[in-house]
Formats: sequence, C-alpha cells, structure tokens
Amino acid sequence: MNKAADTICAVATPPGRGGIGVIRISGPDSFTLAAQLSKGRTLPAPGRFGLRRLYDNDGELIDSGLILCFAAPASFTGEDVVEIQGHGSPLVLELILRQLVSMGARRAGPGEFSERAFLNDRLDLAQAEAIADLIAASSEQAARAATRSLEGRFSAEVTALAEDLTALRVWVEAALDFPDEEVDFLADGEVLKRARRLQQRLLALTQRAEAGRVLTDGLRVAIVGKPNAGKSSLLNALSRRETAIVTDIPGTTRDVLRETVSIAGLPITLADTAGLRQTSDSIEREGVRRAEHEMRQADLLFWVVDVRDQSSQPPPGMPADLPRIEIFNKIDLVDEPARRDGDRVYLSLRPSRGLDLLEQAVLERVGLDQPGEGEFSARQRHVEALQAALAQLQGGIEAMMVSQSGELLAEALRQAADHLGEITGKITADELLGKIFSSFCIGK
Repeated sequence: MNKAADTICAVATPPGRGGIGVIRISGPDSFTLAAQLSKGRTLPAPGRFGLRRLYDNDGELIDSGLILCFAAPASFTGEDVVEIQGHGSPLVLELILRQLVSMGARRAGPGEFSERAFLNDRLDLAQAEAIADLIAASSEQAARAATRSLEGRFSAEVTALAEDLTALRVWVEAALDFPDEEVDFLADGEVLKRARRLQQRLLALTQRAEAGRVLTDGLRVAIVGKPNAGKSSLLNALSRRETAIVTDIPGTTRDVLRETVSIAGLPITLADTAGLRQTSDSIEREGVRRAEHEMRQADLLFWVVDVRDQSSQPPPGMPADLPRIEIFNKIDLVDEPARRDGDRVYLSLRPSRGLDLLEQAVLERVGLDQPGEGEFSARQRHVEALQAALAQLQGGIEAMMVSQSGELLAEALRQAADHLGEITGKITADELLGKIFSSFCIGK
C-alpha cells in the first residue's frame, strides 16, 4: 500500500458562496491538525459528527462547523481523513485553509485525493475516472452509467477478461513446456475455441465501451450535403430554435455553425456545414473546405438529401469509413410517408415529420437504443486499450491457425492482458496518472 508522507487539504465544494462549504484533509497528520484547529478539543469518534469552533494561530475565531473523521484505511483515500463543514463563504474557507497550511498541511493539487485513493488500492483507475465522469455528467443516463463504473462493473468485466486471457496463456505455455504428454493440447482445437470465445467477449465489451465513451464525451455530428438540401433546417429542428438562417438561396451557410442538443440523454454537438459543391466564390470555397475538415473530425455524418434529387450519392471527398445516416428530406413535396430503412431516414423538416425516426437511428448507431443495467461510462483511452487487446488476440489466433504457433499465441495473450491492465491501472505509467488526475477538480 502506498502511503503519502505529507498531509493535504482543499476546499471540496464548488467555488462561490453557499450555505455550507466543505474542507477535506487527508494524510497522517489530519487528526492532529484538526485538533489544533479546534484548540485541542477532542475530535469526534470516526464516523460521527461533532460541532467545533475553529481558531487561527492568534486564538481568533475563524468559524464554527461540523467535523467528521475517517480513520485509515476506512476512508475515501485510504488515509486518515477529516472533513470540516463550515459556512460557505469563500473568504472563511480560505482562512481555514491558510491556517491548516501554517500548521504543516499542503494544498492539494487537482485530483490528488482521488489519486491517493487509487494509490492506496481504494479504487482502480477506471473507477477513479468514473468520479470525474459522474461530476461532469450532463444527463441522467450519463450519471447512472458513471455510477455503475464507479461501483466497479466495468472494471469487473475487464478484470475477468484479463484473468481468462492469462489462464489460457498458462494452458498454452504448459503445453509448450510439456510436449511429450499424450494429449496435444495445441492440436486438438480446444485452444482455438477458447481463444475465439474470448475474442467474442472482448469485441462485445469494446462495443459497449464505445457506447459508454459516447455517453460520457458526447457525439460529434457533422451535417453535410448539397446546398438547399435542408441542413440548416435540420439543425434548427434538432436544437428546437432558429439557430441557422434558412433561405432558398444556395450557399447561404458559409461557415460552420455548432449547437449542442440532447437525444434521450445523449449529448450531441451538431455542426451545420456549407453545401458541398464546386463554386467559383472564394468565400464559399472556404466554407466547403471547412465542411470537409468537419467531416473528418466527426463521429457520425448526417448526409442530407433532397428526396427529389436522383443523384444522391455522397461526394468523393466524404470519408468512406465514417459512419453516416442518410436523411432524405422534403417528403412532403412528393407526398411520401415518414419512414426508415436501416440507416436511411425519410422525413420532412418543414413541417416536421419523422424526426423521431432519426433520433432512434442515432441511438441505434451508438448502441444506446435499449438503455439498461449494462451501461457504464468509459473514456477514449479505455476504448483504445480494448481495441489494442482485440488486435493482439486476433493476431495470435491467426498465427495459431496458419502455423500452429503456440509461442506467438501465448505472447499475444500476454500482451492482450497487459492492454486490459492499462484500463484498471494494474499496468500504468506515471505520465498517464499525471494526465488523468490533472483533469480532476481541486478537492476531489
């Protein structure tokens, strides 16, 4: 267990005035400092509140408030922790912090309390990140997903997969070490069966992690298409306000317009772009260039088409590998019903018909069409680690199929398990920890 040598303190409540402000102290001297702050009065027993007056070095009263103590290791950080609930004046809270620092404490850096919880094995790295995700959650669905990750549901699945990868690796290496056994474990097909089952589990977890990543980070959607297809009308319809100017004049939209909306709890950043076409207008050409750049940055494209346009194929500049939903607009002009055919949605924006079909298509695209207890929050680094593990396992399976190379499979299984260890922090680098926890709030 890693124990920090110093004692840290910070305000744990948001900046600004409020009825209550909370100061958190963690480290080996927490109880001593809290007792000094209250002029030697006995602290309340761990887990119980006690009302205390708080004084500075000159004996002047700073504030009075409740003190709550947590004895190591039964605390958030795994160290002795004291929480002081005083009045929520920024000035008063700062005076208490200055007094603690004068007595030997140190102001905590961003995320340092959570980092100590990780270092003291109170949380794994994915759980620690879920704290920040919960604080930043912008919807009920995102908050619930972050809570599940904080409870360890995501970590448990990652750990179980890593253990099963390691178990298969041990089996393969045993077969390599004892080649004279009567049963050739590498040739009887069981190893490949187990490897493929792990591959399917890993693929399913990767897909769920990507859905959790989108729920946490939000979805970036670029609205693209030819001039006058209805791109700006779609932006206005989804944002439910007149964000973009809509006219019958081609080339009205010259720059990228952005709007953040929510669909069933999923935060989406929409980018309305200039119509894609060849033009001699230098300003409009710049708009097209920016539209093409926006496409490359997006997670999903809304390709908007006038349903009367027979040449509805995407332009050559559109990324072929980027997911897209094709939106056939203006069905009211051809007297067609709103309908959906996979990733094709037929709708009308003026008047509005079929927008719910588009929203459902988006949720299905990101795997959030059936919310349930299996959701958890995830981050881009988690998805990348899962994808790396999947690639290693796929390579090991191929090597086994082609050349019966147990050595290559065993190494692939080791590296796949190591990638999973990066998610929970079983395998990690100091630079990664610094990057992760520096994004946290002070006092968390």
